[in-house]
Amino acid sequence: MKVYLDNNATTMVAPEALEVMLPLFSEGFGNASSFHTFGSQAKEAVEQARQSVAALLGAEASEIVFTSCGTESDNWALKSVMEEAGSRSLLLTSSVEHPAVLEVGAVLSSRGYGHVSVGVDSDGQLRMDEYEVALKRGPALVSIMAANNETGVIFPLRELAALAHESGALFHTDAVQAVGKIPLNVHETGIDLLSLSGHKFHGPKGVGALYIREGIGLLPRIHGGHQERGMRAGTYNSPGIAGLGKASELAAATLGIEREQVRRLRDRLERGIQERCPSVIVVGQNSDRLPNTLTALFEAVESEAILMLLDLKGICASSGSACSTGSKVPSHVLKSMGVPDRVANSAIRFSLSRYTTPDDIEYTLEAIEESIGKLRKISPYAD
Repeated sequence: MKVYLDNNATTMVAPEALEVMLPLFSEGFGNASSFHTFGSQAKEAVEQARQSVAALLGAEASEIVFTSCGTESDNWALKSVMEEAGSRSLLLTSSVEHPAVLEVGAVLSSRGYGHVSVGVDSDGQLRMDEYEVALKRGPALVSIMAANNETGVIFPLRELAALAHESGALFHTDAVQAVGKIPLNVHETGIDLLSLSGHKFHGPKGVGALYIREGIGLLPRIHGGHQERGMRAGTYNSPGIAGLGKASELAAATLGIEREQVRRLRDRLERGIQERCPSVIVVGQNSDRLPNTLTALFEAVESEAILMLLDLKGICASSGSACSTGSKVPSHVLKSMGVPDRVANSAIRFSLSRYTTPDDIEYTLEAIEESIGKLRKISPYAD
């Protein structure tokens, strides 16, 4: 049996998304910038996708610019705003952002810009008192993720954006893990810039988008042709964009499934792990979390060993962010939450999707119970 529970790393392409992509590799292969029938067909697919992405976010189509991924969108938003910030040369983030944000902060710091990050508490929630104090320093841009990719903890975007605006800052959110899983409306929430990536919600890899609120002028990302109103030149990835558009339509139609069906399966997995495996800590259990995400700490065993045994049984999970795979350094997210290194090294993240079944969960629970029992018998840290 094969069970895929690593959907926060990447998702399978929805069959409906693949279906709209395939013709654009063959009979609809024209360049979307060409002025003939072949090009017009591809251009129509691109613009339909733009409408679909905008609808998912509660935005206008003119506010959506296509990119290659969430990392590019994050880099573009942060670097462009900061490079035009003038005397307000401070970037404010949380300490648990994805490396696509934190590494940009480090690069900007090396170039003379300021970067301050606000911590989280033991439940993974942003320390609002620290946030309000940091805002008094006058940042040009605040970048706080919509939901954490490791813990699933959801951040209060409406409140955060309102406070950022009161301080005179723009507000960006890395919503890569949240889009398609929870409702997001950029206009109602007050978001100025938002990053997303298609492969996180059953679209293809290699395509993402950046929402740019009307009236905000970013520096062009890539110079050259006229594509994306001159802000990101280059031939359109028409098949990928079309797949992203269809994935957006499907996400809008299935948000109820994500919130109810997927959450029930996640909760079943969570309860089962706690019942079958003593000394387990569920990360962020007291916080509002994405309905598909569960990170558990299995004390006295290492995550690498757990993952190997689960993989032998056909179960795919992870120890945290896919962008940190192979690192021997404990998760910066768990460290920020105050989790000791030895315990943090036992973390396993299970992330479900609307394709996860009850049988998947029951099979996984049996495998976890067996694997943890076996590993604890030989662990030097076990009591």
